[in-house]
Amino acid sequence: MQQWQTLSSFFPFLFLWQNLTILGSPGPAQLRAVFLHTEHERRKPKTVTQANMKVELLPALTDNYMYLLIDEETKEAAIVDPVQPQKVLDAVKKHGVKLTTVLTTHHHWDHAGGNEKLVKMETGLRVYGGDSRVGALTQKVSHLTSLKVGSLNVKCLCTPCHTSGHICYYVTKPNSSEPPAVFTGDTLFVAGCGKFFEGTPEEMYRALIEILGSLDPKTRVYCGHEYTINNLKFARHVEPNNVAIQEKLAWAKAKYDSGEPTIPSTIAEEFTYNPFMRVREKTVQQHAGETDPIRTMGAIRKEKDNFRVPKD
Repeated sequence: MQQWQTLSSFFPFLFLWQNLTILGSPGPAQLRAVFLHTEHERRKPKTVTQANMKVELLPALTDNYMYLLIDEETKEAAIVDPVQPQKVLDAVKKHGVKLTTVLTTHHHWDHAGGNEKLVKMETGLRVYGGDSRVGALTQKVSHLTSLKVGSLNVKCLCTPCHTSGHICYYVTKPNSSEPPAVFTGDTLFVAGCGKFFEGTPEEMYRALIEILGSLDPKTRVYCGHEYTINNLKFARHVEPNNVAIQEKLAWAKAKYDSGEPTIPSTIAEEFTYNPFMRVREKTVQQHAGETDPIRTMGAIRKEKDNFRVPKD
């Protein structure tokens, strides 16, 4: 028994060593994440398959997601935010595809921290991003820049606020009736949005309502973190009588308890339960004590930043 306890206590340090290898020289936040959280290794990958594209959700670090985007026609693939390169290459091998492209949503270490190692492990990769701070960047993109992954069209959507160079990637297949996909990093989460580290309520309003909110309502939303339950608890605080929030929260708890991702959602769904996409609704404005949607955006983000999540 004592031997087992010794081995068990050593596992987190093995995990730490692996992540130090991945991340190079992490700062205090990174060290805190790898020391305090090992349960992410039990989170399950998930594959969302359509006739034209396949998306493999790859859990990473504490609560991040990387996404392997596969063009089913050409078997060419892109990886979104590959913070754990070996896990990416294992998925590439599993699916028998050719990895050509790295799509980086923003420069934060838990999204871009694996870029430089990945390009050494897999040569010839094109690395896209909207910020010169992105590691191993080969092409800086701007709003509405278009690129291809096999036969899939990828449109870059500039959504500054969480960071000034944040990019979301909108993926469609020409002449397809299947839902598009959008990889939103830390701009849009299920039932939430990213903190305004480098931007303003006006910028987040434009990002969520005018840019992402104008996409095909059926678009599947693949975000950067598994924050769904806590986001929905805040949404419930803002709109306690919103049935869509209550139903989504019960569903998300069941998914999380079984180790399954709560992702993707859709743009249409987000408008029913995400308070940051509902800032034009009277119920959200009344909670914020505002009548203007942009001021409402700022007020509820400030409230969320200081929100103590209930344990229920």
